[in-house]
Amino acid sequence: MRSFHTILFDLDGTLTDSSSGITTTIQLTLAHYGMEEQRENLLRFIGPPLEECFSEFLPVSEVPAAISHYRARYSTIGLFENEVYPGIPAMLEALGAAGLRLAVTTNKPRPFSVRILEHFDLAKYFQVIEGAALDGTVSTKRDVIELTLSRFDGLDRSRTVIVGDRLHDMEGASQCGISAIGVLWGFGSREELAPFYPCLLAKSPEEVTRFLLNRGQERR
Repeated sequence: MRSFHTILFDLDGTLTDSSSGITTTIQLTLAHYGMEEQRENLLRFIGPPLEECFSEFLPVSEVPAAISHYRARYSTIGLFENEVYPGIPAMLEALGAAGLRLAVTTNKPRPFSVRILEHFDLAKYFQVIEGAALDGTVSTKRDVIELTLSRFDGLDRSRTVIVGDRLHDMEGASQCGISAIGVLWGFGSREELAPFYPCLLAKSPEEVTRFLLNRGQERR
């Protein structure tokens, strides 16, 4: 049984419940364009790039302006309308104490991600924090995973896994030749994640911790 040495974590829906800040800011952005949408209908846009969200509602030519409008509020208010899931700090503490290398790999722009992680005192657990680029040069989950992997020396992809809650995390793992753990406390579902054959579908951070640490002990 293969053990993992490098663990990548998605942010939204995996480490923090960011639903309030993201859906409220999307809702207000759409209102700026004269559209009304219930927040519960916007949960599906947590995880994918913003282009996917606004392209569903607006002409392609207006999407960049909508993203700028979104970020104006999100960067000052929305990113802190957020909370850490129970059990996350203990999970990160245990994995770090066991000598595993931890990183954040998110489609959220890196500057926002760093501010969120620092605000909730989580940044200290990660050797690498990577996210999408504000200029769009790094946008897909595959892009962000590859950027994250490039930050580690001597990385073995066969011993690397991403922990995430959406199909984009699973797809990115497959495209980059790494393993995936799906979490069921975020915004995805078992039906969304299971077709990608993750090595674990976890109901709690404690389950992720046990899985990763037990694999390491069995390897030794």
